[in-house]
Amino acid sequence: METPRGRYAPSPTGAIHLGNARTALLAWLDARAAGAAFVMRVEDLDRARVPADAEARLLDDLRWLGLDWDEGPDRGGAFGPYRQSERTARYDDALARLVAAGRAFPCACSRGDVARAASAPHAADEEGPRYPGTCRGLPAAEVEARAAAQGRAPVFRFDGGGAGLDDFVLRRADGTAAYQLAVVVDDAAMAITRVVRGDDLLTSTPRQRELFAALSLPAPTFAHVPLVLAPGGERLAKRTRPASIADLRARGVSPEAVVGALAASAGLCAPGERPRPGDLVTGFSLARVARDAVVIDAAALTP
Repeated sequence: METPRGRYAPSPTGAIHLGNARTALLAWLDARAAGAAFVMRVEDLDRARVPADAEARLLDDLRWLGLDWDEGPDRGGAFGPYRQSERTARYDDALARLVAAGRAFPCACSRGDVARAASAPHAADEEGPRYPGTCRGLPAAEVEARAAAQGRAPVFRFDGGGAGLDDFVLRRADGTAAYQLAVVVDDAAMAITRVVRGDDLLTSTPRQRELFAALSLPAPTFAHVPLVLAPGGERLAKRTRPASIADLRARGVSPEAVVGALAASAGLCAPGERPRPGDLVTGFSLARVARDAVVIDAAALTP
């Protein structure tokens, strides 16, 4: 019988907001209620967008909320390293295996090329416009020459046609592994058995399941939880600088007040209660989590 292992995998490209914190809390509760190890993995591949002290501040905010983890970049563990920037050789190896198996191919098209392609239907998810298959089936040397003529290296895409998927990017032109590849390689290598993440990543699940299968790797179970919205109803995003956990701390709001607001929004406690995360473990089940997106007004949280 496999040992249950959960994880939270934040990207340190900005301060943690209430949506990030709510997902972290629910992932932590799911692991602790199941008696699973909880792993902290930092997804820091986009180095240009990661401030020097971002990881330390991110981990400190999570600890302040009352969350802990059994393995991570600050604790080590048997499945490290726990920063994606230190795991790039694994992604290169996985990509080479996919190319050798005929499941990945080089592509000279830029994002703009794909968006301009008349045959490219636009998909409303994190991958952007659906790739029209321009370079699929072309000789690798021809694709590389086309990309070189434009002053860049080709990207590599997954051939998802046989599975009814789009040909999503596996490695960017700068040589960095894309999210879909890195997360699959890492979840398998770290023996993760359960993943709890936001509904915004729901469309990633079929892509990742197909990648697990193509690499002959065991896939975890996936659960997706509703998003936290801003008071105006828009999705929280780091680029729009919503109120962060650090902002709430600076205002003197207690961690119990924040956890209480997060838990109440999920239907796990009554509004106004101020629990610690450990108070919510007994009896926790993802089936209890409210299924609608929620609005949490950070300005209404008081010390």
